[in-house]
Amino acid sequence: MKSLDGNERTTVFHKKSDYKPGRTISSILFGKPLQTADMAHQTIGKGIGLAVFASDALSSMAYSTQEMMLILAVAGTSAFRYVMPLTISIVILLIILTLSYEQTIHAYPTGGGAYIVSRDNLGEYPAMAAAAALLTDYILTVAVSISSGVAQFTSVFPELYPHRVILAISFVLLVMLINLRGVKESGITFAVPTYIFLVMMGLMVVYGMFQYITGTLGTVIDPPELEAQLPYAPITTFLILKAFASGTTALTGVEAISNGIMAFKEPRAKNAGQTLIIMSFILGTLLLGVSFLTYKTGVIPSELETNISQVARTVFHSRNIIYLVTVASTMVILIMAANTAFADYPRLSALLAQDGFLPRRFSARGSRLVFSNGIVFLAAMAILLIFIFQASVNRLIPLYAVGVFVSFTLSQFGMAKRWHKSGKLKEGEQIHTHISVLKHDRHWFAKMLTNGLGAFLTLIISLIFGITKFTSGAWFVLILTPMLVMLFSMIHRHYRKVASHLSLKDGEKGNFQINSNRVILLLSGVHQGTMKGYRYARTISDDITAVHVATDPEEAEKIEKAWEQWGDGYRLVVLQSPYRNLIPPLVSYIDPLTKRMNSNEALTIIVPQFISKDPAISILHERAANTLRKALIFYPNVVITEVPYDVDELEN
Repeated sequence: MKSLDGNERTTVFHKKSDYKPGRTISSILFGKPLQTADMAHQTIGKGIGLAVFASDALSSMAYSTQEMMLILAVAGTSAFRYVMPLTISIVILLIILTLSYEQTIHAYPTGGGAYIVSRDNLGEYPAMAAAAALLTDYILTVAVSISSGVAQFTSVFPELYPHRVILAISFVLLVMLINLRGVKESGITFAVPTYIFLVMMGLMVVYGMFQYITGTLGTVIDPPELEAQLPYAPITTFLILKAFASGTTALTGVEAISNGIMAFKEPRAKNAGQTLIIMSFILGTLLLGVSFLTYKTGVIPSELETNISQVARTVFHSRNIIYLVTVASTMVILIMAANTAFADYPRLSALLAQDGFLPRRFSARGSRLVFSNGIVFLAAMAILLIFIFQASVNRLIPLYAVGVFVSFTLSQFGMAKRWHKSGKLKEGEQIHTHISVLKHDRHWFAKMLTNGLGAFLTLIISLIFGITKFTSGAWFVLILTPMLVMLFSMIHRHYRKVASHLSLKDGEKGNFQINSNRVILLLSGVHQGTMKGYRYARTISDDITAVHVATDPEEAEKIEKAWEQWGDGYRLVVLQSPYRNLIPPLVSYIDPLTKRMNSNEALTIIVPQFISKDPAISILHERAANTLRKALIFYPNVVITEVPYDVDELEN
């Protein structure tokens, strides 16, 4: 067969579609649909990338110090002296994780983070564990960050505290809608508030440190009451470790950039790596500054007024406009921190779906080239958590960060193993793994030590989390993660089984070959529409049976007489339906027929159907085929065919 230009033989032709989507409610809400070719224009640079992927980590300084202090508060205000040593320990861990994930970004430039690293180096089950931990953590990120943002808001307007759940749910829906418009648009939307927050936090820290150096830094006036109940507990190693575990929530967004590398402009790995380093530097600096000022100004941890609010009104001397902008920007970035999860969760769930560990629909891109199903599912799960825990940050935190440190551990261990394998290769030698190409790296030993140290430290912290926060709610995540792994495994097993059955590697299976066709023609009457269906039936088979479900004896008698005249001698079966139902009598008639059929036979049910382009006319005619299709969907050799009859012609 010649091609369209007549130069070569081919059986495949490509034709561009002229279809252009019209204006709909969806396009008004989310923007006009984008072509697949537009994907390259939806990438982002370092500036917007910082707003999209780093908002979770940058915003965590707003509550990580406070959560440490809430734990230490049971030992009294004297225990707050441990805030700075704990913060310094967290920043050291941040540096190690940053170096480790910077290596991950360049080793796996297509993204995927802990899941991809684990799958490539440790196997399917560790990869599923990393994915389960991260997906759980992303849901909790949305719930915690938005609940914390609402807490900042109610610190300024305490009369709104009883309405915090409704406010939190509203913010989740708002962030969801913005993300459904696309990565680039959500990044542009959130970029300005991110930089306002960074400027205000920087101003507060610098001005506060200046006051401390000059001896003019005051203490919090009228702080909230200490919420710990007397008698106070002693300061113990367990208490310090528990506080440290709460403080490490500041590190939960470090892995986000490694998961979303493909969202960056080229060169992707370079831009993503630089964004990670910038984010970590800002986070570490501000975290040290905020913790120092929190301790020195005598902040009392409370859900009624956050530590940022107390520090800001002390540093700026009142609840003035600068204070309001600081607290407002903190609230906005905490709500935006959910955007990091909305950027990463759909991408990770799409990777899992492509690999057959989640339903395939999670890998489908929506009209704006984002993974819409993942975005909507994430929002629904976060709203459920907010409702259950009543938007309480203190109640949600024990569930938070357990999963992400499990994924940290698996990712770092996987990278350490990768560098060990790299060290065994000779110069110029390379191995094609499941996902990447492994080459000899002359710095393999230093990189292995970095990742190995990261793996060891995050493993220790995971154990600390599991032990210190087990009774507070961590047990739920520790049980949920293996349950999700089992679910992923079941889904993957199903998809592999289906793929094996569908494979043409060994040729076409004989029992799936259709050699004969039996036809049932449904009659609601004998008229032009049914005769069109009858003529079509004659083109595919000579084994035709007309079937009428009789709900009215007189009407049935008319149909019998008309069929004798127009049915060319083909048999008519009248099914009595004393309860006036259409589907049950048909299914009762078809079911025994299918059981007597051979595996190479098909049963085609032809349904004549009136159609119209006018919606007002369409609703005047039933769609029996849709109902019948649902009733017979589990009969593998039954085919339902609608034969349309255009009633618009009757109007002309």
